[in-house]
Amino acid sequence: MKKLLLTALLAASSALVADTLHIYTARHYDADSKLYDLFTQQTGIEVKATQAKDTELIKKLEIEGDKTPADVFITADVSNLNQAKELGLLASTTSDKLNELIPANLRDVDGTWYGFTKRARIVAYDKTRTKNPKIKTYEDLAKPEFKGKILMRSATAAYSKTLLASIIAADGEDSAKKWAKGVLLNLAQTPKGGDRDQAKAMVAGVGEYAVMNTYYVGLLLASSNPKDVAVGEKLGIIFPNQNGRGTHINISGAAVTKASKNSENAVKFIEFLLSPAAQRILADINYEYPVNKSVEPSPVIAAFGTFKEDQTPLSQIAGDVKKAVLIYDEVGFR
Repeated sequence: MKKLLLTALLAASSALVADTLHIYTARHYDADSKLYDLFTQQTGIEVKATQAKDTELIKKLEIEGDKTPADVFITADVSNLNQAKELGLLASTTSDKLNELIPANLRDVDGTWYGFTKRARIVAYDKTRTKNPKIKTYEDLAKPEFKGKILMRSATAAYSKTLLASIIAADGEDSAKKWAKGVLLNLAQTPKGGDRDQAKAMVAGVGEYAVMNTYYVGLLLASSNPKDVAVGEKLGIIFPNQNGRGTHINISGAAVTKASKNSENAVKFIEFLLSPAAQRILADINYEYPVNKSVEPSPVIAAFGTFKEDQTPLSQIAGDVKKAVLIYDEVGFR
Protein backbone atom coordinates (compact mmCIF):
# COMPACT_ATOMS: atom_id res chain seq x y z
CA MET A 1 0.00 0.00 0.00
CA LYS A 2 2.83 2.39 0.95
CA LYS A 3 4.60 1.54 -2.31
CA LEU A 4 1.47 2.36 -4.33
CA LEU A 5 1.01 5.67 -2.49
CA LEU A 6 4.66 6.65 -3.11
CA THR A 7 4.31 5.81 -6.80
CA ALA A 8 1.17 7.94 -7.03
CA LEU A 9 2.89 10.87 -5.33
CA LEU A 10 5.89 10.65 -7.66
CA ALA A 11 3.59 10.52 -10.67
CA ALA A 12 1.69 13.59 -9.44
CA SER A 13 4.97 15.43 -8.83
CA SER A 14 6.19 14.63 -12.35
CA ALA A 15 2.91 15.86 -13.80
CA LEU A 16 3.27 19.16 -11.96
CA VAL A 17 6.79 19.61 -13.31
CA ALA A 18 5.66 18.80 -16.85
CA ASP A 19 2.71 21.23 -16.68
CA THR A 20 4.72 24.21 -15.45
CA LEU A 21 7.37 26.01 -17.44
CA HIS A 22 9.83 28.22 -15.55
CA ILE A 23 11.23 31.15 -17.51
CA TYR A 24 14.05 33.50 -16.56
CA THR A 25 13.60 36.62 -18.66
CA ALA A 26 15.35 39.95 -18.98
CA ARG A 27 12.49 41.29 -21.08
CA HIS A 28 10.04 43.59 -19.28
CA TYR A 29 7.21 44.24 -21.69
CA ASP A 30 3.41 44.03 -21.58
CA ALA A 31 3.53 41.87 -24.70
CA ASP A 32 5.31 39.09 -22.83
CA SER A 33 2.51 38.58 -20.29
CA LYS A 34 0.08 38.20 -23.17
CA LEU A 35 2.39 35.60 -24.72
CA TYR A 36 2.49 33.54 -21.53
CA ASP A 37 -1.30 33.63 -21.23
CA LEU A 38 -1.78 32.57 -24.84
CA PHE A 39 0.73 29.73 -24.50
CA THR A 40 -1.11 28.45 -21.43
CA GLN A 41 -4.46 28.68 -23.24
CA GLN A 42 -3.12 26.69 -26.18
CA THR A 43 -1.21 24.02 -24.27
CA GLY A 44 -2.45 23.90 -20.68
CA ILE A 45 1.14 24.48 -19.56
CA GLU A 46 1.46 27.11 -16.84
CA VAL A 47 4.23 29.69 -17.22
CA LYS A 48 6.09 31.05 -14.21
CA ALA A 49 8.35 33.94 -15.18
CA THR A 50 11.18 35.46 -13.16
CA GLN A 51 12.13 38.89 -14.48
CA ALA A 52 15.47 40.60 -13.77
CA LYS A 53 18.40 42.18 -15.58
CA ASP A 54 20.29 39.88 -17.93
CA THR A 55 23.47 39.99 -15.84
CA GLU A 56 21.52 39.09 -12.71
CA LEU A 57 19.78 36.16 -14.40
CA ILE A 58 23.03 34.78 -15.81
CA LYS A 59 24.62 34.97 -12.36
CA LYS A 60 21.51 33.34 -10.86
CA LEU A 61 21.77 30.46 -13.34
CA GLU A 62 25.45 30.06 -12.46
CA ILE A 63 24.83 29.96 -8.72
CA GLU A 64 21.81 27.67 -8.90
CA GLY A 65 23.53 25.19 -11.22
CA ASP A 66 21.65 21.93 -11.64
CA LYS A 67 19.12 23.04 -9.02
CA THR A 68 17.82 25.98 -11.04
CA PRO A 69 14.08 25.83 -11.71
CA ALA A 70 14.61 27.69 -15.00
CA ASP A 71 13.71 25.85 -18.19
CA VAL A 72 14.00 28.78 -20.60
CA PHE A 73 16.32 31.81 -20.61
CA ILE A 74 15.15 34.86 -22.57
CA THR A 75 17.02 38.09 -23.15
CA ALA A 76 17.75 40.77 -25.70
CA ASP A 77 21.09 41.24 -27.44
CA VAL A 78 23.06 38.33 -28.78
CA SER A 79 26.05 39.13 -26.53
CA ASN A 80 24.02 38.13 -23.45
CA LEU A 81 22.95 34.86 -25.05
CA ASN A 82 26.50 34.10 -26.11
CA GLN A 83 27.79 34.81 -22.61
CA ALA A 84 25.33 32.32 -21.13
CA LYS A 85 26.41 29.79 -23.75
CA GLU A 86 30.12 30.25 -23.00
CA LEU A 87 29.42 29.72 -19.30
CA GLY A 88 27.85 26.35 -20.12
CA LEU A 89 24.38 27.40 -18.94
CA LEU A 90 22.48 26.54 -22.12
CA ALA A 91 21.52 23.25 -23.72
CA SER A 92 22.03 22.44 -27.37
CA THR A 93 18.64 21.58 -28.88
CA THR A 94 17.30 20.64 -32.27
CA SER A 95 14.00 21.64 -33.81
CA ASP A 96 13.12 21.32 -37.48
CA LYS A 97 10.42 23.96 -36.96
CA LEU A 98 12.85 26.51 -35.49
CA ASN A 99 15.45 25.81 -38.16
CA GLU A 100 12.80 26.34 -40.82
CA LEU A 101 11.34 29.55 -39.37
CA ILE A 102 14.52 31.30 -38.20
CA PRO A 103 17.14 32.35 -40.76
CA ALA A 104 20.54 30.80 -40.06
CA ASN A 105 22.15 34.16 -39.24
CA LEU A 106 19.67 34.72 -36.38
CA ARG A 107 20.25 31.47 -34.48
CA ASP A 108 23.25 29.85 -32.83
CA VAL A 109 25.28 27.45 -34.95
CA ASP A 110 25.14 24.91 -32.09
CA GLY A 111 21.40 25.28 -31.44
CA THR A 112 21.82 26.85 -27.98
CA TRP A 113 19.83 30.04 -28.70
CA TYR A 114 17.23 31.19 -31.18
CA GLY A 115 16.28 34.75 -32.19
CA PHE A 116 12.52 35.35 -32.14
CA THR A 117 12.38 39.11 -32.83
CA LYS A 118 14.63 41.54 -34.68
CA ARG A 119 15.75 45.03 -33.68
CA ALA A 120 17.35 47.32 -36.23
CA ARG A 121 20.11 49.62 -34.89
CA ILE A 122 19.38 52.85 -36.72
CA VAL A 123 20.37 56.52 -36.58
CA ALA A 124 17.55 58.93 -35.75
CA TYR A 125 17.41 62.67 -36.37
CA ASP A 126 14.93 65.46 -35.69
CA LYS A 127 13.15 65.86 -39.02
CA THR A 128 11.75 69.26 -38.00
CA ARG A 129 15.30 70.55 -37.62
CA THR A 130 17.53 68.46 -39.91
CA LYS A 131 16.14 68.58 -43.43
CA ASN A 132 19.01 66.88 -45.23
CA PRO A 133 20.62 64.28 -42.92
CA LYS A 134 24.25 63.61 -43.87
CA ILE A 135 24.75 60.31 -42.04
CA LYS A 136 24.56 57.35 -44.42
CA THR A 137 26.66 54.69 -42.68
CA TYR A 138 27.80 53.68 -39.20
CA GLU A 139 31.27 54.66 -40.35
CA ASP A 140 30.01 58.24 -40.94
CA LEU A 141 29.34 58.60 -37.20
CA ALA A 142 33.10 58.81 -36.62
CA LYS A 143 33.85 61.51 -39.22
CA PRO A 144 35.25 64.81 -37.83
CA GLU A 145 32.47 66.82 -39.48
CA PHE A 146 30.03 65.37 -36.93
CA LYS A 147 31.96 66.54 -33.86
CA GLY A 148 29.53 67.34 -31.03
CA LYS A 149 26.56 65.94 -32.96
CA ILE A 150 26.33 62.25 -31.96
CA LEU A 151 24.27 60.78 -29.11
CA MET A 152 24.84 57.18 -28.12
CA ARG A 153 24.53 54.90 -25.12
CA SER A 154 27.57 54.14 -23.01
CA ALA A 155 30.15 51.64 -24.21
CA THR A 156 29.08 49.25 -21.44
CA ALA A 157 25.59 48.89 -22.91
CA ALA A 158 25.13 45.56 -24.67
CA TYR A 159 23.80 47.25 -27.81
CA SER A 160 26.95 49.41 -28.05
CA LYS A 161 29.24 46.42 -27.64
CA THR A 162 27.41 44.38 -30.25
CA LEU A 163 27.33 47.28 -32.73
CA LEU A 164 31.11 47.66 -32.46
CA ALA A 165 31.48 43.88 -32.82
CA SER A 166 29.52 44.13 -36.08
CA ILE A 167 31.95 46.80 -37.28
CA ILE A 168 34.88 44.53 -36.36
CA ALA A 169 33.27 41.79 -38.42
CA ALA A 170 32.81 44.15 -41.39
CA ASP A 171 35.87 46.42 -41.30
CA GLY A 172 38.45 44.68 -39.07
CA GLU A 173 39.84 45.56 -35.64
CA ASP A 174 42.03 48.51 -36.69
CA SER A 175 39.16 50.25 -38.44
CA ALA A 176 36.85 49.48 -35.52
CA LYS A 177 39.29 51.10 -33.11
CA LYS A 178 39.46 54.25 -35.25
CA TRP A 179 35.65 54.24 -35.35
CA ALA A 180 35.26 53.98 -31.58
CA LYS A 181 37.78 56.79 -31.05
CA GLY A 182 36.10 58.97 -33.67
CA VAL A 183 32.62 58.47 -32.23
CA LEU A 184 33.94 59.24 -28.74
CA LEU A 185 35.32 62.56 -30.04
CA ASN A 186 32.00 63.32 -31.75
CA LEU A 187 29.70 62.74 -28.76
CA ALA A 188 27.35 65.60 -27.94
CA GLN A 189 27.38 64.67 -24.25
CA THR A 190 28.75 62.07 -21.87
CA PRO A 191 26.77 58.87 -22.58
CA LYS A 192 23.87 58.36 -20.19
CA GLY A 193 20.50 56.66 -20.25
CA GLY A 194 18.86 54.34 -22.73
CA ASP A 195 17.81 54.71 -26.35
CA ARG A 196 14.75 56.81 -25.58
CA ASP A 197 16.94 59.19 -23.56
CA GLN A 198 19.19 59.71 -26.58
CA ALA A 199 16.14 60.59 -28.71
CA LYS A 200 14.74 62.97 -26.09
CA ALA A 201 18.09 64.73 -25.71
CA MET A 202 18.39 65.15 -29.48
CA VAL A 203 14.90 66.61 -29.84
CA ALA A 204 15.76 68.95 -26.95
CA GLY A 205 18.63 70.26 -29.07
CA VAL A 206 21.54 68.26 -27.65
CA GLY A 207 23.33 66.84 -30.70
CA GLU A 208 21.86 66.05 -34.08
CA TYR A 209 21.92 62.26 -34.50
CA ALA A 210 20.97 59.53 -32.02
CA VAL A 211 21.93 55.84 -32.33
CA MET A 212 18.96 53.73 -31.24
CA ASN A 213 16.75 50.73 -31.96
CA THR A 214 13.65 51.06 -34.13
CA TYR A 215 11.31 49.50 -31.59
CA TYR A 216 11.96 52.35 -29.16
CA VAL A 217 10.55 54.75 -31.76
CA GLY A 218 7.38 52.66 -31.82
CA LEU A 219 7.19 52.67 -28.01
CA LEU A 220 7.58 56.47 -27.95
CA LEU A 221 4.78 56.89 -30.48
CA ALA A 222 2.51 54.54 -28.51
CA SER A 223 3.30 56.05 -25.12
CA SER A 224 0.54 57.29 -22.80
CA ASN A 225 2.78 60.29 -22.11
CA PRO A 226 2.09 63.07 -24.67
CA LYS A 227 5.66 64.34 -24.30
CA ASP A 228 7.02 60.96 -25.43
CA VAL A 229 4.64 60.93 -28.39
CA ALA A 230 5.81 64.41 -29.39
CA VAL A 231 9.42 63.18 -29.39
CA GLY A 232 8.53 60.11 -31.44
CA GLU A 233 6.67 62.19 -34.02
CA LYS A 234 9.76 64.30 -34.67
CA LEU A 235 12.10 61.40 -35.36
CA GLY A 236 13.38 60.71 -38.83
CA ILE A 237 14.91 57.29 -39.46
CA ILE A 238 18.20 56.50 -41.20
CA PHE A 239 18.88 52.84 -42.00
CA PRO A 240 22.70 52.85 -42.23
CA ASN A 241 24.86 51.10 -44.82
CA GLN A 242 22.12 50.52 -47.39
CA ASN A 243 24.66 50.64 -50.22
CA GLY A 244 26.89 48.15 -48.44
CA ARG A 245 26.42 45.35 -45.92
CA GLY A 246 23.07 46.65 -44.61
CA THR A 247 21.77 47.80 -41.23
CA HIS A 248 22.95 45.97 -38.12
CA ILE A 249 20.30 43.64 -36.70
CA ASN A 250 20.11 42.44 -33.11
CA ILE A 251 17.60 40.07 -31.56
CA SER A 252 15.55 39.02 -28.62
CA GLY A 253 16.42 35.37 -28.18
CA ALA A 254 15.40 32.31 -26.19
CA ALA A 255 17.32 29.25 -25.05
CA VAL A 256 16.71 26.02 -23.17
CA THR A 257 18.75 25.95 -19.99
CA LYS A 258 21.21 23.12 -19.52
CA ALA A 259 19.60 22.17 -16.21
CA SER A 260 16.03 22.17 -17.51
CA LYS A 261 13.87 19.33 -16.18
CA ASN A 262 11.30 20.14 -18.79
CA SER A 263 13.25 20.60 -22.02
CA GLU A 264 10.52 19.16 -24.28
CA ASN A 265 8.05 21.85 -23.21
CA ALA A 266 10.84 24.43 -23.26
CA VAL A 267 11.40 23.77 -26.97
CA LYS A 268 7.63 23.79 -27.47
CA PHE A 269 7.50 27.27 -25.91
CA ILE A 270 10.29 28.64 -28.13
CA GLU A 271 8.50 27.19 -31.16
CA PHE A 272 5.36 28.96 -29.94
CA LEU A 273 7.26 32.29 -29.88
CA LEU A 274 7.80 31.87 -33.63
CA SER A 275 4.12 31.12 -34.32
CA PRO A 276 2.12 33.72 -36.28
CA ALA A 277 -0.06 34.51 -33.24
CA ALA A 278 2.91 35.16 -30.95
CA GLN A 279 4.80 37.09 -33.59
CA ARG A 280 1.72 39.27 -34.14
CA ILE A 281 1.68 40.17 -30.42
CA LEU A 282 5.38 41.00 -30.41
CA ALA A 283 5.06 43.13 -33.55
CA ASP A 284 1.92 45.04 -32.59
CA ILE A 285 2.60 45.67 -28.91
CA ASN A 286 6.38 45.91 -28.74
CA TYR A 287 7.12 47.10 -32.30
CA GLU A 288 9.88 44.56 -32.91
CA TYR A 289 10.40 43.11 -36.38
CA PRO A 290 8.97 39.57 -36.72
CA VAL A 291 11.43 36.78 -37.48
CA ASN A 292 8.69 34.60 -38.98
CA LYS A 293 8.50 35.86 -42.56
CA SER A 294 4.78 35.14 -42.80
CA VAL A 295 4.08 37.94 -40.29
CA GLU A 296 4.18 41.60 -41.33
CA PRO A 297 5.69 44.28 -39.08
CA SER A 298 3.41 46.66 -37.19
CA PRO A 299 2.09 49.44 -39.47
CA VAL A 300 3.95 51.90 -37.22
CA ILE A 301 7.28 50.23 -37.97
CA ALA A 302 6.41 49.43 -41.58
CA ALA A 303 5.98 53.18 -42.14
CA PHE A 304 9.75 53.57 -41.68
CA GLY A 305 10.16 51.74 -45.00
CA THR A 306 11.89 48.57 -46.11
CA PHE A 307 15.62 48.24 -45.77
CA LYS A 308 18.58 45.95 -46.37
CA GLU A 309 19.63 43.95 -43.29
CA ASP A 310 23.20 43.00 -42.42
CA GLN A 311 23.29 39.23 -42.97
CA THR A 312 26.46 38.61 -40.97
CA PRO A 313 25.70 35.65 -38.67
CA LEU A 314 25.06 36.88 -35.13
CA SER A 315 27.13 33.94 -33.88
CA GLN A 316 30.12 35.50 -35.62
CA ILE A 317 29.36 38.98 -34.31
CA ALA A 318 28.92 37.63 -30.77
CA GLY A 319 32.39 36.11 -31.06
CA ASP A 320 33.85 39.60 -31.52
CA VAL A 321 32.13 41.22 -28.53
CA LYS A 322 35.12 40.67 -26.20
CA LYS A 323 37.35 42.44 -28.74
CA ALA A 324 34.83 45.29 -28.84
CA VAL A 325 34.98 45.67 -25.06
CA LEU A 326 38.78 45.86 -25.17
CA ILE A 327 38.69 48.45 -27.96
CA TYR A 328 36.23 50.69 -26.12
CA ASP A 329 38.41 50.46 -23.02
CA GLU A 330 41.60 51.18 -24.96
CA VAL A 331 40.23 54.38 -26.54
CA GLY A 332 38.63 55.54 -23.27
CA PHE A 333 35.02 55.16 -24.39
CA ARG A 334 33.12 54.33 -21.19
